Amino acid sequence: MESTDKKSKYPEDAEERKDYPDLPEGAEKAMQEFVLVTGLVIKSMPVGDYDRRITILTKERGKIGAFAKGTRRPGSRLAGATNPFSFGRFKLYEGKTSYNLMEADISNYFKDLREDLDGAFFGMYFLEVADYYTRENNDERQMLKLLYQSLKALSVPSLKPELVQYIFEMKVLVVNGEFPGPLHKDAMQPDTVYAIDYVTNSSIEKLYTFTLSEPVFKEFEKAAEEYRKNYIGRNFKSLEILQNCRLKK
Repeated sequence: MESTDKKSKYPEDAEERKDYPDLPEGAEKAMQEFVLVTGLVIKSMPVGDYDRRITILTKERGKIGAFAKGTRRPGSRLAGATNPFSFGRFKLYEGKTSYNLMEADISNYFKDLREDLDGAFFGMYFLEVADYYTRENNDERQMLKLLYQSLKALSVPSLKPELVQYIFEMKVLVVNGEFPGPLHKDAMQPDTVYAIDYVTNSSIEKLYTFTLSEPVFKEFEKAAEEYRKNYIGRNFKSLEILQNCRLKK
């Protein structure tokens, strides 16, 4: 297991801003009838002729849905903020039955993923997994942090996107208290066991700071597939697309 932590892109921290280094300073305080949240758009779908309904994974309120009225009209100032991968602060009006998006201050659109087809497929899979595991009005701060750091890791040239995927899948199980630890430990190379233990015990900020030799990577991949099959146990549409694209290469 080789360290890539020359100057970690994901520093350890105790403050909210260091969790998300792209977050801008000094956002306005929400008025009483509004809710101000920090989050990432994980789903967006059209509603009617001109509107969208977005799902945001937030630090303050877990996963929430919000209507973004008029954002499909040409020239809408909030159109970009309703796209998947958009991370920042969102000002919402809290109605009796739903939220409505009023303003957004997007600090990271994850442009590199949008411009890279493979990266986008991996990223959409991560969003779908996050959507599956998270709930409204639940503490999802760890999942949000994991998702954010994992999307950033997809743009690191020294990291295989497949390695990022396997680490993400394992850590999702850790965050949700479902990770069983190394399976078939006695049959694995010591470096493979060490890598799995590292993913289990490492802080999220330090997850993506290593690479693996090819033999260790193959064992790590096999372990990840077993965790996915037996512990996640769900078919994700985005993963099927991703796997089909790999087969065509």
